This record gives sequence, C-alpha cells and structure tokens, in this order.
Amino acid sequence: MQKVKIPRTVDPGRAAQKRLDYDGIIQASLLKRLQDSVEGVKRDAQVQLSFGLDEQQLVVISGKANIEVDLECQRCNETFAHECDVQFTYTPNKGAKSEEEAPEEYDLVDLNEYGEVDLIQLIEDEFILNLPQIPMHDEADCSVDSDNMVFGELPEEVVEEKPNPFDVLKSLKK
Repeated sequence: MQKVKIPRTVDPGRAAQKRLDYDGIIQASLLKRLQDSVEGVKRDAQVQLSFGLDEQQLVVISGKANIEVDLECQRCNETFAHECDVQFTYTPNKGAKSEEEAPEEYDLVDLNEYGEVDLIQLIEDEFILNLPQIPMHDEADCSVDSDNMVFGELPEEVVEEKPNPFDVLKSLKK
C-alpha cells in the first residue's frame, strides 16, 4: 500500500460511516510544537488511522504512529536518538453527555467550528505526551558512569562553614 499524506482535518462522523483507513505520513515540518520540545525531528511521522463505529454507535478514531527524534541526555548533555511509538483511541466530544457515554478506554477529542478533527494536532499531542519526562541514554551508552555520580550527603571537605546571614538579626533583637 502506498503511503500518502494524512489530511490535516477530517469529519469523524462521515469517515466513520465510510469506515475509512489511512496509512501515511505527516511531514516533520508540520510538527512545530514537537520540534520545539526536542533537539530535532529525524524523519516524517508514520501514521495509521482507522475510523469506525463501536457497539454503542459512537464514532471511534483509533490508530498508531511513530517518529524518531533527538533528545538531550540529562546525565551527560549529549544528543541521542529516541523512537516515539504511540497508540490511541478517541471519540468526538459532544458535551457533558458524551463524557458519561464514552467508555474509559476512549479519550475525548474536541471538534473545531466546522465539526472536524485536526489530525495533525491530535497526533502531535500524542507524541509530546509520550516523550520521556527526563530523557537519558541507557547506562551502557551514556558517557557518564553511574560510579562517578554522588548521591546522598556531601563529604565533609566539601561542606564549608559559612556565616549565618541571620546572625545580624540577633543583634537587632537585643
């Protein structure tokens, strides 16, 4: 199957009735917020989307996507490649009623003023949420060895006796 560009927006109701499937790419240049969150985006995002209706006749958008990005290791400050794989299942948000009806495994997605879903923003949000909170190499690949890191209390020779800045207030108290 040929990979195509994923459309920016789609009407989820119509797409679900037609049971549309998309297998394509999102260009890295369209993922501006992701580019701001990482050191660099290495390639276009590979995306698979399926639209359908479930047993409750709710519109379901399910899919998976992956992309490769560069992150900065917080141990050694070197850049490393990270593969970001996400899977998701959404249903359109139609107010308080849909929050009660939607099963827990579905996330709600808001529609724009035309009743469409912005697919690129949706997938970009998934990538950003899936980034590690503290990016680090595997210990074997990192240039900083865990033996060189110090945890706990500082050795006595490092701790210096500094004058207490509040000693001046003691003289005012008298």
